[in-house]
Amino acid sequence: MKTRLTKFYAWIDERVELEDLVNFMGKKYVPVHRHSIWYYFGGVTLFLFLIQVVTGILLLLYYKSGEELAFESIQFIMSKVQFGWLIRSIHSWAANLFILTAVIHMFSVYFGKAYRKPREITWLTGMLMLFLGMGFGFSGYLLPWNELAFFATKVGTDIAGVLPFVGKPIMVFLRGGEEVTGATLSRFFGFHVAVFPGIFTVLLGIHLVLVQRQGMSEPLGMENPEEAERKTMPFFPNFLLRDLLLWLIVLNLLAILAVFFPWELGKKADPFAPAPAGILPEWYFLFMFQTLKLIPAKLLVVDGEVIGIMLFGIAGLLWMVIPFWDRKSSRGEQNRVVNYIGLFVVGYIILFTILGWVL
Repeated sequence: MKTRLTKFYAWIDERVELEDLVNFMGKKYVPVHRHSIWYYFGGVTLFLFLIQVVTGILLLLYYKSGEELAFESIQFIMSKVQFGWLIRSIHSWAANLFILTAVIHMFSVYFGKAYRKPREITWLTGMLMLFLGMGFGFSGYLLPWNELAFFATKVGTDIAGVLPFVGKPIMVFLRGGEEVTGATLSRFFGFHVAVFPGIFTVLLGIHLVLVQRQGMSEPLGMENPEEAERKTMPFFPNFLLRDLLLWLIVLNLLAILAVFFPWELGKKADPFAPAPAGILPEWYFLFMFQTLKLIPAKLLVVDGEVIGIMLFGIAGLLWMVIPFWDRKSSRGEQNRVVNYIGLFVVGYIILFTILGWVL
């Protein structure tokens, strides 16, 4: 048996040169320090994205887009297709865990100052993928065409529409018209299964190539100028095996959530029915939604909602371009202001997300 495996490996190696890949991976090392655990969240995020791709393709075999067919096709998947309910539940839970691990990964990079030179492009591609991940969530939420998703999408696109000058065209573009209709569903379906995955795949390729080329960044202040004293771990097989072990743990967690807390379908959307009480967006939009609720309707002569959206937009842009204005970290100096800003943002998101659930 061992001889056959050896011959098979030799046959494959002769054609795809696996030995060169193994040698390349064996020469890559990962820094070892007290914050090394945060390195694994990037891999977990990638793993959850791959699960979404696989389960999304399986759902696509039975899903039918359209105002008259979408809800019924999900009902068919959940009730008639063998393990269809499980695949849909895994897809939905994986989407939420994907956003969670991506946010954790982003903050670990932020506090470790891993965005500093020469990793500015790595940070930018990561942030764009995080925004796209939220776009995946927003577009996919509508696809079952149920009551909660319909009115949440209406509220979400209404918020985009209040922006001065560009708000109305953006809202019409997202909805495919003035109102949330079957055209909106078709448009969101196109975003979810074609446009966003295509852009995400390109960004992911760039991101992974940059990580491979530049290696893992060490937190600011932990670099050791004497190479002999640095603690490292071979990427292959040491780090990779630990990464795969964490993937297995996450897969078990995902299975438990999907089986014991299956994703509900709810009622079919009725555009002419009144909006049910307590409509809330997905949890990763909740802190923004709660903030907009607390802002007064008018601040001087400007709508409070407009000011809130513009402030979130400016804050998001400044956060995204932090490698270019945090000059101290780029010079290898500690920047306490950036740390305090990060702690404030983490606390703000957690607090207002909780308030959004309880109020």
